[in-house]
Amino acid sequence: SKSPSPRQNMPVRYFIMKSSNLQNIDISQQKGIWSTTPSNERKLNGAFRDSSVVYLVFSVQGSGQFQGFARMGSAIGCEKSQDWGSAGFGGVFKVEWIRKESIPFHFAHHLLNPWNDNKKVQ
Repeated sequence: SKSPSPRQNMPVRYFIMKSSNLQNIDISQQKGIWSTTPSNERKLNGAFRDSSVVYLVFSVQGSGQFQGFARMGSAIGCEKSQDWGSAGFGGVFKVEWIRKESIPFHFAHHLLNPWNDNKKVQ
């Protein structure tokens, strides 16, 4: 599928997406979808609407590494997926995986998040 073209003069947004397990990352990479908690949906949909592109960097909690990154390919809809088997997730949205590779956090320790007290990105 063709990637959405970046909208000129609009910011690029980045989000760290924490997964409780590697199986969810595998499902996402195979099916090109993701689902998150309802509390994250408003932020992500707003970023998708107001940004040229939204990048999602994925990490399994406790893994000490990133598992890759993807581009948000659609707004989050109302349709839910049984793939994750949890009633705590909201709607499904498309993701286009750009890189599927484990990258240890120490490779990103030079990156600091100014919106989180300049803590390391991990």
